[in-house]
Amino acid sequence: MEAKINSKAILITFMIGAFFAVLNETLLNIALTDLMKVFHVDAPTIQWLATGFMLVMGVLMPISALLIQSFTTRQMFIGVMIVFLLGTIIAACAVNFPMLLTGRMIQAVGTGLLIPVIMNALLLIYPTEVRGKIMGTFGLVIMFAPAIGPTLSGVIVDTLGWRWLFLIVIPFALFSILFALKYLQNVGEVTKPKVDVISIILSTIGIGGIVYGFSSAGENGKGFLSITILSIILISLLSLLLFVLRQLKLDEPLLDVRVFKYKRYAQGVILFVFVVMAMFASEIVMPMYLQGPLGYSAKTAGLLLLPGALLNGLMSPVMGSLFDKYGPRKLIIPGTIVMIGVTIFFCNINPSMPIWSFIIVYIVLMLSISAILMPAQTNGLNELPENLYPHGTAIANTLQPVAGAFGVSIFVSIMTQGRNNFLGEQHGSITQQIINEAMTYGVHHAYWFALVLSIISFFIVLFIKKAVVSDSGKGKAGSFD
Repeated sequence: MEAKINSKAILITFMIGAFFAVLNETLLNIALTDLMKVFHVDAPTIQWLATGFMLVMGVLMPISALLIQSFTTRQMFIGVMIVFLLGTIIAACAVNFPMLLTGRMIQAVGTGLLIPVIMNALLLIYPTEVRGKIMGTFGLVIMFAPAIGPTLSGVIVDTLGWRWLFLIVIPFALFSILFALKYLQNVGEVTKPKVDVISIILSTIGIGGIVYGFSSAGENGKGFLSITILSIILISLLSLLLFVLRQLKLDEPLLDVRVFKYKRYAQGVILFVFVVMAMFASEIVMPMYLQGPLGYSAKTAGLLLLPGALLNGLMSPVMGSLFDKYGPRKLIIPGTIVMIGVTIFFCNINPSMPIWSFIIVYIVLMLSISAILMPAQTNGLNELPENLYPHGTAIANTLQPVAGAFGVSIFVSIMTQGRNNFLGEQHGSITQQIINEAMTYGVHHAYWFALVLSIISFFIVLFIKKAVVSDSGKGKAGSFD
């Protein structure tokens, strides 16, 4: 490990692999309607291509810390990219829906393990004084890829057909593997921790059930009033409680929850969860509103929101550099204030507002999120000692799909309930105008909840300070010039 580390080659290797793996999270979203016709399945069935992907990622995140400590960096990265490539090939060759779903789930295995592997390696390679810029550069990939996914998907499906959504990824995944074989070096130490099967079972039931339950509640007409959904969520919460209690007793926990003893990390994770909830929900509610009362097509709605999503990714390295220079507070506090202002705007939207106002405000929202997410997460991870990096990154990455599923289900449920209440109070025939007014009413209620989250986030931000890094938490090597 004392040999010189080619940090730039490692970063490039990670960015190539991560881009095409993360791209697949949203690449199929626009194509779902076409795939329903191709494979003759209904909407709840086809939705498993998206929900199932998120479910597998959520289940695998907790065991990523165990795997990272059990295998070398090269073994993990090349291994998960091979798994991802295998899934992509299976999906591209699919002759029926089960085969397509199988390929998609195998893809999710690769994607779910890849991000924790990369984040852990970057924490080991780069010292804290440049870590913000590095995390921001990597953030450009993981934010930019899903942002262009729906738009790219629409173009590919219309011009080449759905199989090319997978075929076009295969050569890049193969190139990433070959590039890694030549340039990727090992960082960190292999400690071979003890495997606790009971912990794996509890985390799988807990995380898997939470993601499935909340995702299904958002799609289910009864929402959280469904006995089945409510039972799944309660069993999952009990499993998570037992999992946490078990981790506190184990000498070598699967996921060391003691990272929450570090104040900056705990603050960063809580803030991260709240903001991710608001971001994921906005990415669902806004397209629905644009396609509903405003009458735009799905592709047009995606294009209208694309500038904000792209700018969010492009600003990530900039925010990273500013974080290195000024610390977290000068970014996160203004970002949270702006997010509150934008949420107030969305609480008052109506169909008469010009479309350019939606685009501009959504861009501002994405900019505020870029000023919050990466600085909060990086500042929290900076406080952890080196031996807790795998656990800190695993927990942060586990909470992303959980927070996303929770945010979407809560927002959609509130919006739907608000719309139904409005329609229930109407007398006489229900016109399109009344339907649009009901949708607007429901969206207002959803964003009132977002406003509450934003205000709570602001109070959390007031107590955030720059993390003080212990000697054992310093990066080993690397520079970014």
